[in-house]
Amino acid sequence: MLLRRIARPLLAAPFVHDGVDAALHPAAHVEVARPLADKVTDRLGVPRLSDDRLTLAVRVHGGLTAVLGVALAVGVMPRLASLKLAALTAPLAVAQQPFTSRGEERKERTVKFVRALGFVGAALIAGLDNEGKPGISWRVSQARRNHAKAADQ
Repeated sequence: MLLRRIARPLLAAPFVHDGVDAALHPAAHVEVARPLADKVTDRLGVPRLSDDRLTLAVRVHGGLTAVLGVALAVGVMPRLASLKLAALTAPLAVAQQPFTSRGEERKERTVKFVRALGFVGAALIAGLDNEGKPGISWRVSQARRNHAKAADQ
């Protein structure tokens, strides 16, 4: 459908932009990721990530986000790409949560948090889009009905 050919690249654009930015300029992203990474490593009881390792993780995350965004934009396995983008974006929403900050920083983090939540929701919707075809649950119930009818005859 024409709408999907327009909507998918529009949805993919921010993912590609953010992914490329994280891969090429990771410093700001590392700064945001550091508190969450430290919390996770502390909870798991493993040593904290060094700056080099966290920078590498941010770059890899950015690269994956950009590649999946391009896949969504051009229609290569768009449902799978969308669901993976949602999974990659959810930790960004957690890292941007505004609830522990105050003042101007809280306002800035709230905007980024809400934006990340919106991207996760949009990616989930795109990932669950059947393109007008019946979903798996309908197909299973239809197959059961057909099998029951065939058994009755």
